[in-house]
Amino acid sequence: MTTTVTYQGEPGSNSATVAHALFPGCAELPCTGFEQALDAVTLGAADVAVIPVDNSAAGRVADVHHLLPESGLFIVDEYFHAIRFDLMGVPGATLDQVECVRSHVHALGQCRKVLREHGWRSLVSDDTAGAAREVAELGDPRHAAFAPPAAAALHGLEVLRAGVEDDPDNTTRFVVLSRTAGPAPDPGEPTMTSVFFCVRNIPSALYKALGGFASGGVNLTKIESYQIGAGLYASRFYVEFEGHPEEERVALALDELRFFSTEVRILGVFPAHAHRSNTV
Repeated sequence: MTTTVTYQGEPGSNSATVAHALFPGCAELPCTGFEQALDAVTLGAADVAVIPVDNSAAGRVADVHHLLPESGLFIVDEYFHAIRFDLMGVPGATLDQVECVRSHVHALGQCRKVLREHGWRSLVSDDTAGAAREVAELGDPRHAAFAPPAAAALHGLEVLRAGVEDDPDNTTRFVVLSRTAGPAPDPGEPTMTSVFFCVRNIPSALYKALGGFASGGVNLTKIESYQIGAGLYASRFYVEFEGHPEEERVALALDELRFFSTEVRILGVFPAHAHRSNTV
């Protein structure tokens, strides 16, 4: 049975590339926004969503961490993807003719050096592959796009300069979301757990809530804080850590977390990607 994978962006984007790397031969369901992609899974139009959450150069992807706890979906896998951008234009265009470069806001931020080098203007597009499509539709050699290599052939563009990203180690972490929790990783297999929680409104609540992770030697790899509504107190948190909730040390840490929190939700328990061991 063919897996239907939804993602934010257009065919030829990095998200599309990751979707096919994880689910070869899958059916694509491109969406204009992250919320639409998550809704597609919730409503059953897609089996899974492939969503970027962090970039090594630009940091966390805006809005995604706010949407994950409210989606009702589970993280079942993660994937680290090396980000490559080519400068592409219409056939016959040259670098000297380029005046304006289009791309997603994150891609523009990850290619600042070449923008400064040439003094090009930048225009923000909804998606990197969409920027390539826009350039093809314009047919104007003054307009170019920063887009993944696959987008050039897809839209009949020529690569004017390859590998224009500032950082050759530029990497984005994607997660796979499903309506049901994934199977538990095998015992001994490196495992990641994602948790959303709200601390109680007491002094040192966060310090106390996370104390069990420190005393149990559970390695926290991420902690993000969020405000609720128009309040001034950041009391919602998203954390990820190494380990499985059924491990004794992790279970004890989660018990302590629950004691000092008004809400705790496990968003996913999934195998750690091999990239993590390569960057230790």
